[in-house]
Amino acid sequence: MIASAKHILVDTEDKCLELKKQIEEGADFSQVAKDNSSCPSGQTGGDLGSFGKGRMVPEFDQVVFSCPLNEVQGPVKTQFGYHLLEVTSRE
Repeated sequence: MIASAKHILVDTEDKCLELKKQIEEGADFSQVAKDNSSCPSGQTGGDLGSFGKGRMVPEFDQVVFSCPLNEVQGPVKTQFGYHLLEVTSRE
């Protein structure tokens, strides 16, 4: 199975929840990623491209391969911090 997703990585759950609220209130996910994400993918709006199951950490994979498409998910805690993620496609 292959998925395409974008994400935002921050250090705290509170920051993650604050950004999720902004997006739910109409802020653009990609712009929020550019302004806030500590991951290098933030520069491209959080776009992670396409990847197969097992390529990401287990906590991330579990959400990516089970959640509804085009809905912001999170906070998802991993060893890297707290993520918001949005799965844009899955095959």
